[in-house]
Amino acid sequence: MNNRDESVPLKEAVREVEVAMTRVALLHLSFSKVLVDEFGGDKGKELIVRSILEYGKRIGERTKRGCQDLPSYGVVRRFDDSKAYDCVLAKIFHEYGEEDLGRLYCYVDAAKSMETNPDSKIIHKTCAACGDDFCTFERKQTTAKERRDFKQKSSDWKNVDPHLVESSKKKKQGEE
Repeated sequence: MNNRDESVPLKEAVREVEVAMTRVALLHLSFSKVLVDEFGGDKGKELIVRSILEYGKRIGERTKRGCQDLPSYGVVRRFDDSKAYDCVLAKIFHEYGEEDLGRLYCYVDAAKSMETNPDSKIIHKTCAACGDDFCTFERKQTTAKERRDFKQKSSDWKNVDPHLVESSKKKKQGEE
């Protein structure tokens, strides 16, 4: 590790966060691939979604304690009109041709929001990891079933974000 000044140019700081987010994406893909290889597609993906639910809960717990959720820079390249462009994670999922496993990471948004307030969820209207040009989100009320599935860590919880579910179905239909 280099001994550096305490201040760095914003451009360099953004690049460093992008490097870290690339590693997060690679870690997600690596764990996901091992789970699918070990347990098969359906069971492996169920375990991935349950893991992301747990991950999102931990983020939500920290957010409730006042910790920052995401870095201000370096996760997406641009955020305009409620649209997040050039998600670093989605870029890596596409680079490796692992969109199907990569998009499962995106369940973190619903999980962390439900941990902070179980009565509502943040879900995707569009999702770059699903092949859309950018990500957009909306906050919606949760159903009693979604809250129960979340609390019980049920595999049915994966239905919490319809856009992610539909993207997975389209991918599956395209393979058949």
